Amino acid sequence: MNLPVAIPDIEARVARKLRVRILPFVMLLYFVSFLDRVNVGFAAFSMSSAIGLNASMFGFGSGIFFLGYVLFQVPSNLILLRVGARVWIARVVIAWGLVSIASAFVVGPYSFYAMRFLLGLAESGFFPGTLLYLSLWFPARYRAAAIAFFMAAAPLSTAIGSPISGALMELPKFWGLMNWQWLYIIEALPAIFLGLLTFKVLCDRPEEARWLDEEERTWLVQTLEAERVESSRHTGKGVAKSEVMAALCDPRVLALALVYSGGSAGLYVLGFWSPLILKQYGYSAMTIGWLNSAPSFVAVACMVLWARHSDITLERPWHVAIASLLACAGFIWAGWAVAAIPVILALMIANIGVNSTKGPVWAMPSMFLTGASAAAGIAMINSMGNFGGFIGPVVVGWLKDKLGSYTGGLYVVGGMMALSAVVVVLLSRQTARRAPVQDSGAGS
Repeated sequence: MNLPVAIPDIEARVARKLRVRILPFVMLLYFVSFLDRVNVGFAAFSMSSAIGLNASMFGFGSGIFFLGYVLFQVPSNLILLRVGARVWIARVVIAWGLVSIASAFVVGPYSFYAMRFLLGLAESGFFPGTLLYLSLWFPARYRAAAIAFFMAAAPLSTAIGSPISGALMELPKFWGLMNWQWLYIIEALPAIFLGLLTFKVLCDRPEEARWLDEEERTWLVQTLEAERVESSRHTGKGVAKSEVMAALCDPRVLALALVYSGGSAGLYVLGFWSPLILKQYGYSAMTIGWLNSAPSFVAVACMVLWARHSDITLERPWHVAIASLLACAGFIWAGWAVAAIPVILALMIANIGVNSTKGPVWAMPSMFLTGASAAAGIAMINSMGNFGGFIGPVVVGWLKDKLGSYTGGLYVVGGMMALSAVVVVLLSRQTARRAPVQDSGAGS
């Protein structure tokens, strides 16, 4: 399908305004969110010895973030539907900023675990809530690209944040605080400011968008409503409570959670462990910041182009599977390689693959979920899928202590990415046999 030929003027205008008004701000929020959850990889350079952490403790503390993260996601998304995205997302952003500042004052393994758990709890509503928010604003044919742009903030956070974190880790001790403590404090302050700004920037529904003219608002509201009706026709659910329960028990939701768990494991192994993997080659903190940065710039371009191709072809599962297999190859190579340059190249390939799965995989739920079922289903996929974010870093740390290298852990994460590829292909075949959905009308 050649979309540019088919797009009427009003659709093009609305799509452009949505991209300009919504995407930059939510990307900025996710940028800060991702930075505040993965800067622990740089803080560990001196924090681990200061508070007595070995590799297993660090891996567990990094990963326990996700135990707090998954607890509140389904109720959080349902609350967002009731109170509105503007108020709820603002609350979430301010809360994680405060917890990030408090993380500067941990004194041992247990307080470190507690702050990581609380950070996950504080952030739990942001990611699924923003995905739901985008699904309430962007029509189907623009959804994967919008999600990919939003999720590009994660590799951008690594690309831009890594040199900043590296520089902060070279600060001398002053005002009684060490470099890792200043890292937490300085990088948490933007979250509090942006949380307050959220009240003014976001509005809850397209009907409230004064930055669209009346004709544009009418077109957008009618288009989104038509897509919701079409999606509801395929699910056959009419009552919100039954929609929620059906979504939570839907095998397709559970399968997508398993698919997402591989990508989650890969993303956070890269986020938490890449700086420490590079540190073993004797680089300074600043150099590691730049080395960790470069692959993420490449990953941003690749993930956006890959998601755009997914939107143009209206194909999702194979876009997820191919990217997952590329990530698998990168992790396997990183575990096998010995010298620094091959490891850096392998981590770049893994980075491209992991991030390129994001747009297509998050465009899949709206193919069969809508309304309250979408809120619950997206949160369930993210909640269960993020157990991979716990398992991956923990396994890498545990095997590092047991085997003395990162090889075994990287192989395990590569295997999780391969499993994601297999499951998403099987899911697409099963879904096609049960109830084919016309993606161009029902969702993306």
